Amino acid sequence: MGQTLKVPHTLVLLLGMMVVALLATWVVPQGFFETSVTESGRQMVVAGTYQLVEQKEFLTPWDLLTAIPKAFAQAQDVIFFVLIVGGVLSIARATGTVDALIGRLLEKHGTKPQRLIFMVVFCFALASSTIGTAGEYIPFVLILVALCKAMKLDAMTAVGMIVAGYGIGYGVSAFNPFTVLIAQQIADIPVYSGIELRLAIFVPFVLIGFHHVWSYAKKVSNDPSQSMMIGVPCPLEGQAKPNYPKLNKRHQTVLFSFIITLCIAVWGIATKGWYLYELGGLFVAWGVVIAIIGKLSADETAERFIDGVSELVTTAVLIGVARGIALILEDGQILHTLVYSLSSPLSHVAAEISAVGMLVIQTFLNTFIPSGSGQAYVTMPLMVPVGDLVGVPRQVAVLAYQFGDGFSNMIIPTNAVLMGILGMAGVPYTHWFRFCLPLIGKLLLAASIVLVLAVSFGYGLDVQPIIE
Repeated sequence: MGQTLKVPHTLVLLLGMMVVALLATWVVPQGFFETSVTESGRQMVVAGTYQLVEQKEFLTPWDLLTAIPKAFAQAQDVIFFVLIVGGVLSIARATGTVDALIGRLLEKHGTKPQRLIFMVVFCFALASSTIGTAGEYIPFVLILVALCKAMKLDAMTAVGMIVAGYGIGYGVSAFNPFTVLIAQQIADIPVYSGIELRLAIFVPFVLIGFHHVWSYAKKVSNDPSQSMMIGVPCPLEGQAKPNYPKLNKRHQTVLFSFIITLCIAVWGIATKGWYLYELGGLFVAWGVVIAIIGKLSADETAERFIDGVSELVTTAVLIGVARGIALILEDGQILHTLVYSLSSPLSHVAAEISAVGMLVIQTFLNTFIPSGSGQAYVTMPLMVPVGDLVGVPRQVAVLAYQFGDGFSNMIIPTNAVLMGILGMAGVPYTHWFRFCLPLIGKLLLAASIVLVLAVSFGYGLDVQPIIE
């Protein structure tokens, strides 16, 4: 009775979810929707075409084992980006710039961490809302962990700042090109339409995220025994407490080169359609630049890069295995069955309830379709006709989709970016789940109220297509 329940390692948890997914393929009816190919080459489901398969695909334990290397292959872009960022940041640390930056931030915000927390949540949410940044936040993880440690906070606070900004930004996005614009195109309503409401709710939702993170940080600051990270080794554990150097001209030049790198990344994402391969290459180039600025030898640069990569091998493994859960459901032909079974009851309830039901369904399905654009192509062709049938404007259906996709990104273990951030910060998924679940509850409650009011006031009726 005196023993406490041992929390399983995150890898054990993910492998257990893969086993559950495999068992589900044995009992859940297998079926599929017909798909059509869009102009961009993406497959989109066709509403009203769901049918059971004529011949079931029986997955065996061997398929479970082979799904792991397949999942690593499918998640390779995120995995390699994380490893490259870890290596390049290790080079940056060798120049002393990171310690100097932390020292400068402590001078300005050391006595007012609430100001820092709000700035990080707001800025990350703004970036996600406008240009759809996500994996680009990984370079900031260890910097914020070190900063929080110096402010007598913990790694959970650092992750909370990043993920709250990332998830809320996606959830209340004004014009994220990877989610909102794709969903509006599928729903056949003008892109950028309805932006006034999305801009109006941005700050209130950001404040919900800030309040949650700051309440926890204040509790830990007042009483360190309240930290959820007690007994969990910090990734910076064992490192001597740095004597923060002054931010000199060389450090400022490294930071300026980092800002230039981020500006190039934003330009590439917005105009060239860059993603993780291109961004990874950009960070490699930045690593070379800062090695030159920092006057590091070629051998020292190589050693630092390898050290940084080796520190993130565990993170890379978790990212790869997380992708395996959705892969099992796809190969077992039950993903479309889940979508069909969940969406069908919505056609029998009132419009306000149906809108909230869309939010619940999108939240649940994001576990199995963690790609925002992928989820839009699978779910929006089904939600639009259901909404037309019960009186939910298509603009509201898009809003329910982005709420469900964005907020749940903060907690689902199949989200490779989330697992990368947690792994880099050394935060076990089970601990993060306990921290994040109340925040998800608050956000979903606020989102449900917004959806009910949106239906009541006819949000989106001005762009609603006339159904012949």
